[in-house]
Amino acid sequence: GSCHRQGFARLSAVYGGTYMLNKPECKVEFDDEGKVRGVTSEGETAKGKKVVCDPSYVPEKVKKVGKVFRAIAIMSHPIPNTAESHSVQIIIPQKQLGRRSDMYVFCCSYSHNVASKGKFIAFVSAQAESDNPEAELKPGIDLLGPVDELFFDTYDRYEPTNDPSSDNCFISTSYDATTHFESTVMDVLSLYTKITGKTVDLSVD
Repeated sequence: GSCHRQGFARLSAVYGGTYMLNKPECKVEFDDEGKVRGVTSEGETAKGKKVVCDPSYVPEKVKKVGKVFRAIAIMSHPIPNTAESHSVQIIIPQKQLGRRSDMYVFCCSYSHNVASKGKFIAFVSAQAESDNPEAELKPGIDLLGPVDELFFDTYDRYEPTNDPSSDNCFISTSYDATTHFESTVMDVLSLYTKITGKTVDLSVD
């Protein structure tokens, strides 16, 4: 959220970093040897020896690896049979659904300041295995009970194809269908190791 961004911006400033917000049409620039030399936006280039970015900034260095279907539901109640919980994480196993991958259901509410008073927001997501998001996500949507409004979203997933040790461009993998952030955290830890050569130690003394 915004407090994480503010904390990151402050730390960046302390360590000599530059933080640019809401810059349109950022383009990663490479030199004649194919190494990163900075990022350009609105005619200004922020020079840097390494760039960390998501796949949308370097379409020529990524490949499409799949598609995610997502349903977003606005409700006036928690998900039924979850003990009236305001925060819920459900994983429906692929075997139970006759699918090749699991389906994920996540719910949060006004108590997390993400919705109007009395409202709940649920997300149902899955790796696309057809061309029909409504039908494919139905098992997850059926768990939600009555829904006030329902929206569908589809997005492509990309993975990097470059060699960051030769071009100094460190690209994350697109978000997958999971809603518990395990794969995202693993991706970040892996990027950290590629960039610094060190392994993150998250153990608590």
